[in-house]
Amino acid sequence: MGFMDKMKKKATQAVDQHGDKIATGIDKAAAAANKKTGGKHQDKITKATGKAKQGLDKLDGRNDDIRDDRPGGRP
Repeated sequence: MGFMDKMKKKATQAVDQHGDKIATGIDKAAAAANKKTGGKHQDKITKATGKAKQGLDKLDGRNDDIRDDRPGGRP
């Protein structure tokens, strides 16, 4: 098993165990960035937050770790 395979395995385990905490961190970072910019780049921040959460779900191949608070999103 190569270095990248080991890192992917560890990252997948972390997402499996702490996906909700990671998502909360992403949301907090987005809120801080939005506050710092005075809402000027809210659309870009929201898009980046969504992509980050999709990346977490893609990492473990399941759509179960990340809560989506957008209308119509996953609980």
